[in-house]
Amino acid sequence: MKDLFWFSFILIVYTYIGYPMIVYIISLFYREHKPDAYIYPDVSIIISAYNEEKHIEAKLSSIFELDYPKEKIEVLIGSDGSTDRTNEMIAKHEIASAPAAPRNDKIKIPRNDSVPLKLYKQSQRQGKPSILNKLVKESKAEILVFTDARQVLDRDSVKELVKNFSDNRVGSVSAELFFRKEDSQVGSGVGLYWEYEKFIRKAESRIGSMLGATGALYAVRRELFCEAPEDLILDDMYIPMRVVEKGYRAIFDRDAKVYDTYSSGAREEFGRKTRTLAGNFQFFMKVRWPWRIGWQIISHKYLRLIMPYLLAALLISNFFIMYDNAFYSVFILMQVLFYIFASAGIWLKRKNRICDVSYMFCVMNAAAVEGLVKFIMGKQEVAWKK
Repeated sequence: MKDLFWFSFILIVYTYIGYPMIVYIISLFYREHKPDAYIYPDVSIIISAYNEEKHIEAKLSSIFELDYPKEKIEVLIGSDGSTDRTNEMIAKHEIASAPAAPRNDKIKIPRNDSVPLKLYKQSQRQGKPSILNKLVKESKAEILVFTDARQVLDRDSVKELVKNFSDNRVGSVSAELFFRKEDSQVGSGVGLYWEYEKFIRKAESRIGSMLGATGALYAVRRELFCEAPEDLILDDMYIPMRVVEKGYRAIFDRDAKVYDTYSSGAREEFGRKTRTLAGNFQFFMKVRWPWRIGWQIISHKYLRLIMPYLLAALLISNFFIMYDNAFYSVFILMQVLFYIFASAGIWLKRKNRICDVSYMFCVMNAAAVEGLVKFIMGKQEVAWKK
């Protein structure tokens, strides 16, 4: 049992502490990627939307207000079987071409400031990969900017993303996601986790390439885009990894900002995380991944997938050896207290950082188990369910 205990302990510590510190230390020997000047190539902003009437107006407003030449932007939105007012709300902004009207009192300026926007509708849901593939074929720009319908773009976000393509070695650029502060059961836990995750991504980006991208906003060179499989769950991992496979870098830019809100509760966050982890299993099992960053993929992604079983092995093995010496006795007590705090996080109505963080840690690891079950059973649908 001691062998099992130490095997589990070492892998857990390596995954959550060792790997982040190693990759951070290595990154200190690399010069951060900083382009000298802004560039303004044509960009296609691509959005897949499903029943987004609550968010689409704010999303479009943030696009229309971008600090980027309007004549260089086209917006392509694919409505994947929306049944609410999404299509109607998008259609009123639709403009087929992009001549900028002169600004004077006698001419009525279109609400979207002459940014060309086209809506593509399909009555039957086919999933995000199908929509993205169709929209890319319709796009005309050399830089593809993928973004979800829910998050709001910072005014400088696209400009900051695109400047990185002045380096011919860069093929994909990911934005930095920020969560707005608001009352949420999962706020403390998710917020801390996301800061931890960004710490790792920044270090990985600096030494070569990060793993995937922030799905809320990322950009890819058009010539490097690979058509996504119709059953794909995670486009924001598959598309950038295909770019890396071709020898280009996938980097992280902290100056390109996009804003989101926390999940309303643990149930919603569990659903999101389950989908993400099912997608990770799919990526490992069905997709060829770049071996030149294999160490990063195994350390950052694969070990996270087996973490629930390592945590269970650590607790069970510790139980059988807890009387062997004081260390094992104290350690089993620490584990029990941690899970008590996590359980308390379910019932406490007032925010408590210790309980919230431990609770969300357990929720995310439980989602890894659920994600595996859904992947094996084939029950994780490609189309997102709200």
